[in-house]
This record gives sequence, C-alpha cells and structure tokens, in this order.
Amino acid sequence: MVPGLYAQQTPPPAPPAQQTQPPEAPRQKTEEEKQIEKKEQSQRILGVLPQFAVTSRQNAPPLTPGEKFHLFAKSAFDPVILTLVGFQAGISQAEGEFSGYGQGAAGYGKRYGASLADEVSSGFFSNFFYSTLLKEDPRYFRRGEGSIKRRLVYSLAQEFVCHTDKGGRSFNFQNVFGAFTAGSLSNVYYPSSDRGFGLTMSRSGVALLYGSAGGLADEFWPDVSRRLFHRHQHPPESPADTSAKQSQQ
Repeated sequence: MVPGLYAQQTPPPAPPAQQTQPPEAPRQKTEEEKQIEKKEQSQRILGVLPQFAVTSRQNAPPLTPGEKFHLFAKSAFDPVILTLVGFQAGISQAEGEFSGYGQGAAGYGKRYGASLADEVSSGFFSNFFYSTLLKEDPRYFRRGEGSIKRRLVYSLAQEFVCHTDKGGRSFNFQNVFGAFTAGSLSNVYYPSSDRGFGLTMSRSGVALLYGSAGGLADEFWPDVSRRLFHRHQHPPESPADTSAKQSQQ
C-alpha cells in the first residue's frame, strides 16, 4: 500500500471573488455650468416668446430629472404662454370650434382650460416623463453653422432625433410618445363630438408638425436677430471652451 494514498487531499484554493464596481456617480455640475444653463433657460425671441429649451453647446451636460421637471414647469406656466393660451381659446370660440363647450364666459373658460391642459400635458410627457424614463434630453441642440440647407434639414429632423443623457443620439421617442399620449388624454376633456381615434391621431400629428416648425425658430432665430438688430449674439460657452481659450493666451 502506498503511504498517504488515502490521505485527505487539500482542495485547490478558491479563485478570488470578483469585486463588483459600484455604478459611476453622475458628474456634479460646476457653478459655471449651472450659470450657463440658467442663462440658456432665460432666452426669449424678441424678448417675449420663451426659448428656454435651446442650447448652442453640442456637448452640454445632461439634465437631471429635477432639472427636466423645472424646465417643463417653467416653459408650461410662463406668463407669455398663459396669455397665448388665452388668445387661442378666444380664436377657437370665435370660429365655433368645440361647439359642445357652448358660448359665453362658460364656453370660453372651458376652451381655455382645454387649451391649457393640452399645453401642460404635452410638455409634461415630452419634456419630463418620457424624457426621464427613456433618458433622453428634451432640449434643442442648435447647430448654428454650415449651409442653410444643411441646417434646415437638421432642424426639421430634431423632432425625431434627440440627444441622450449618455451623450449619444437616438430616435426621439420622448416627442413622439409625448404627442400621442397628450392627444389621447385630450379625449377625457374634449366634447364628445371631438373625440375618437382619428381625431387623436390628427391632433398628435399636428403637434409634431408644430414641433418641427419650432425647431426652425430655435435654429435660425439668432441669425434673424443679428440681421434685424445688427447685434452679434455669442452663444454661451462651455467651461471646456473657456479653459481652452485661457490656455492659448
């Protein structure tokens, strides 16, 4: 008998356990970046019409869920928007739209409430809910250079192409889902004669067309402003651009 043949064998050492890396925490924004975003979210066309969700920085840091909600609320409840909703309700009443609401002060109040609900629900679902859920950026990223034709195509395409929170590009699900969700929700408060699948699809499609038209204004307004007022408007610079300039001096 061979000595130690039946001796207990020492099991091989177990491989070291793999250490799982904790998820990378989002980079904290500097005060300078926060000031740039604050300035961007104060932009207005002719000093009146809000243009809060526009940035000229292609590398702008993503918005947090709280910042997305702030952008939605600021845009939806801006006094100028509330005034425009009132004009829209008045035009709707003058043209006899949504006849189920009737006329007079009561009819106007219902039309105003419906128009405001359209505005708020569209912004909530597109700029906050789906934007946060799908991690997409609700802002318009202005190209600002190149030929007019290229910029025209770019601006129209932005209704269906968006930046993601990770810095890539994606189909703009937030806009499309937001338009159809808000259109579907309107069946709750529109008169019975103005409800239904066909009307919902039509309203949602019109909302997307309006969004494309808004992209044209977002892209070309600074150019129009320079020609009208002969002022050169510099887009806000990112901290990286600022530090690069300082290193060259």
